[in-house]
Amino acid sequence: MTRHFLDIPDLSADELALVLDLSQRQQLPRPLEGQGVALVFEKPSNRTRQSMEMAVVQLGGHPVYTRGEEVGFDVREPVEDIARVMAGYHGMLCARVFRHEVVVRMAVVSSVPVVNMLSDHSHPLQALADVLTMQQVHGPLAGRTVAYVGDFNNVARSLTEACVMLGAQVSLGCPVGYGADDAELERMQSLGAGTVRQSHRPADAVAGASEVHTDSWTSMGQESEKAERVKIFEGYTVTPALMAQATAGAGFYHCLPAYRGLEVAADVIDGPQSHVIAQAHNRMHAARGALAFLMGVR
Repeated sequence: MTRHFLDIPDLSADELALVLDLSQRQQLPRPLEGQGVALVFEKPSNRTRQSMEMAVVQLGGHPVYTRGEEVGFDVREPVEDIARVMAGYHGMLCARVFRHEVVVRMAVVSSVPVVNMLSDHSHPLQALADVLTMQQVHGPLAGRTVAYVGDFNNVARSLTEACVMLGAQVSLGCPVGYGADDAELERMQSLGAGTVRQSHRPADAVAGASEVHTDSWTSMGQESEKAERVKIFEGYTVTPALMAQATAGAGFYHCLPAYRGLEVAADVIDGPQSHVIAQAHNRMHAARGALAFLMGVR
């Protein structure tokens, strides 16, 4: 049976732990030896392209970078035709897309694993790097409080899912209308041994947390909303004062790119509590672990 990785819950809790273990192994087999891996980017990215190309190379494969306009999902060709054709060339298909349904449709027809490199719904590879970094900094997440301040977006969703599956207590701090709804909170709560709570007060969300995350208030494709969102998210900047509400030695995390003075103060992201560069570097290691798992490495 072909395994795909579109969302964190595509893995069981035990499989998530295995992927994280694979991500840290110094030596792995080369299951992609002699095979290509399609990397299709509707949305450009620094970290995703660099990390995925290198992860593929380290597993023996040949990455083939393709811009979104070169394939034209549902413009030049139907998503299904593109996936079926590419599956004949490659050992794996990876796509960074605007609409989550695109990767879902690819997975339905593909004979090789499909990996979601980012969609409007989720960012599972980022979540793997996030939890990998937190484990390296503070050890196992079980019983720890992980706070996320800002817009409940694709990054926040995948982060919450992974943390709950690993037994962490997730504390969301989101403005009214920009958080997770009750059904989503209930769904995420059901994924594992961890817990999820949500507040509209950033200080309440961060209180007692050993890890504090945030993301840009305006994601790619939302540029027209930026001025409005800056007003709505006023007070949600992760400042030194907000970090002081967390536990002593709490770490700061951001998936990047970051906008200093908006979602995070420069003193925080460039300060000693910040782990964002290690987090970015772990994108490659986490991707390597995920791809190896999908190719049957155990």
